[in-house]
Amino acid sequence: MHIHILGICGTFMGGIAAIAKQAGHKVTGCDANVYPPMSTQLEAMGIELVQGFGAEQADLNPDVYVIGNVVTRGKPLMEEILNRGLPYISGPQWLAENVLQDKWVLAVAGTHGKTTTSSMLAWILEDAGLAPGFLIGGIPENFGVSARLPGKPALDPDSVSPFFVIEADEYDTAFFDKRSKFVHYRPRTAILNNLEFDHADIFADLAAIETQFHHLVRTIPGNGRIVSNGREASLDRVLARGSWTPVERFGVEAGWQLGALHEDGGFDVLLNGEMQGTVSWALMGEHNRLNAIAAIAAARHAGVAVKDAIVALSRFANVKRRMEVKGTVNGITVYDDFAHHPTAIATTLEGLRRKVGGARILAVLEPRSNTMKLGTMKDALPGSLELADRVFCSAAGLNWNPGEALQVMGAKAQTFGDFDALIDAIAAEAKPGDHVLVMSNGGFGGIHQKLLDRLA
Repeated sequence: MHIHILGICGTFMGGIAAIAKQAGHKVTGCDANVYPPMSTQLEAMGIELVQGFGAEQADLNPDVYVIGNVVTRGKPLMEEILNRGLPYISGPQWLAENVLQDKWVLAVAGTHGKTTTSSMLAWILEDAGLAPGFLIGGIPENFGVSARLPGKPALDPDSVSPFFVIEADEYDTAFFDKRSKFVHYRPRTAILNNLEFDHADIFADLAAIETQFHHLVRTIPGNGRIVSNGREASLDRVLARGSWTPVERFGVEAGWQLGALHEDGGFDVLLNGEMQGTVSWALMGEHNRLNAIAAIAAARHAGVAVKDAIVALSRFANVKRRMEVKGTVNGITVYDDFAHHPTAIATTLEGLRRKVGGARILAVLEPRSNTMKLGTMKDALPGSLELADRVFCSAAGLNWNPGEALQVMGAKAQTFGDFDALIDAIAAEAKPGDHVLVMSNGGFGGIHQKLLDRLA
């Protein structure tokens, strides 16, 4: 089959491209921004890329066009597809029909932590010899790729693993399918990590997102398992609307709990008050510890013993762009993190503060997500940045003034409309022993390396 993917350079659609190629399909694609590193990764797989959405791509004559949710009406290629009645399908539906149909799908949903928790879960299954497939919105360092087909299990190398781990996004599917992506996946095991208001460009309020999560819950079979954050009232409301699947909760006494936190960053795991073992690792923050016990619980449903899951996590190497150290120059350490929602910003800073103690933290923020661009969360920004010693915020591309939102922080916070001026200010402020935490869900103009070069 020849598939042509519209919006191929996004993380999700790029993952579909990789999986389709592995499955033996001919894959081509197009996007408005065809550039490295995604373009390099895709071309290395033998995937031909086209810049833009020109109507002439209809002459490629694929068997089906797979449409990413970045594609809107008015794109010349999309209009040509519609006018000529050519076959098209959304990315999530193509994945469901061609890859997930006969698989034991383990889906990780939630406002925060999907990528990290999916990576943990995939690694636990991999370490247990189960060779899962996965599609994750980041690159787990244990694997080096964001997506792959299931492999051959260690105990039965003549078979193909039934397991597939997927990051289950609540964002909409396509311009012609406004349901959340995750309703297509039909998981047997589902982690509901947390649920807050986000994606203000498509959801009116938290209740609207809860409805989509309710639709997800409706697809989980009775012999499946829901692993839900017991600290989240929003998830309790979702489950109260109807659940036909056994539920295990984490973060609370009657369920999976975090035990003692050790000086080296390790922590004890408890189930219904009983000690299960100790995870030994260097990851920061309670949010990551909660992600870990959720992954352990989900893996247990797939047959991995808790003690084995705990040992596997001691070898978990995290995900790129999650507190990733980009370099240290003259005693100044620069980190890259994907945090862009106020809650994620706060928990990321909390984890770093616990690690560095009283050392100075310089927080550098690009409000780039659709929700942040709309200014929906601007009032929550000062509180989320409270643990930083200095705050540097980009104002580029915003229709609201972050300087006004951060005014309550006084001289501690500065905003910049000019990228070079932003780098100049950070470099002038940074001193040996400081930790510069850069937070954005985009590339932020390559600020990490430019800052390291400047500090040198």
